[in-house]
Amino acid sequence: MYPAISRAAVPAGETLALEFAQVSEAGRARNHNEDYLGHARPETAARARSHGWLFALADGVGGHDLGEVASRAAVEHLLAGFREAPAGEPLRTLLPRLVQGANLHVYETGKQAGPGGLAMASTIVACALRHDRAVVAHVGDSRCYLVRQGNARILTRDHTVAGEHVRLGILSAGEAEGASTSTLLSRSLGNDLFVNVDIDEHALLPGDVLALCCDGVHHSVQAGDIAAAAASTDIEAAAREIAALANQRDGSDNISVQLIRIRSIERVGMYRGRPYTLR
Repeated sequence: MYPAISRAAVPAGETLALEFAQVSEAGRARNHNEDYLGHARPETAARARSHGWLFALADGVGGHDLGEVASRAAVEHLLAGFREAPAGEPLRTLLPRLVQGANLHVYETGKQAGPGGLAMASTIVACALRHDRAVVAHVGDSRCYLVRQGNARILTRDHTVAGEHVRLGILSAGEAEGASTSTLLSRSLGNDLFVNVDIDEHALLPGDVLALCCDGVHHSVQAGDIAAAAASTDIEAAAREIAALANQRDGSDNISVQLIRIRSIERVGMYRGRPYTLR
């Protein structure tokens, strides 16, 4: 089990300030954990403005060889690329590029893992934060929720066969929940040289909580449960509560969650592609 980690942002005037916690464990039925979590934090106010924060959660795909290797390779490659990125590169272009790089890294890691290569794959959900914005990129069925004023909504869409059937109108959302294809991924990292990455951008407000989690959480913990836990003033206790609920209600899969609470934002505008602070 990862220790729950809580951190406050670098005290840097009017820059984005946040606190976060994360928990990851094997669950009650499995003897090892194929999930991997990570984050990149800015060490200075200048770095907060030029790069920001990155949080990432990956779930090694069950049924493939070395799922835990795939998830770790994906997250570590993503974080390294974020730290080395050019200052000020827009998050909407940076994050898809980094996820594509992580996909190629997992693919090549599998090819090099043994004679003839090994099948290796992972989901990924990543959230980059800078100024007053969050950019979310994902592949697979790991999710990101936004909790605001006591309500939680999903910012991602599950890349599963059942999920695709809902979007095509073949199944209703209720039918998809119980379908055998609800856990069958329609896309993941590492299966091919290129992967289609979903990306979206969201405005942040002080008090918002972002929740990243694997399917071992959201299959048994509802959006309302996440919102209720996030209402706690103790972000670490909130993360532990969500993990405990997943274990109590199911526990058949690995359980991982990251919670990020926004304490303050830096409101910015754009002029000729360059950000400026709004007073």
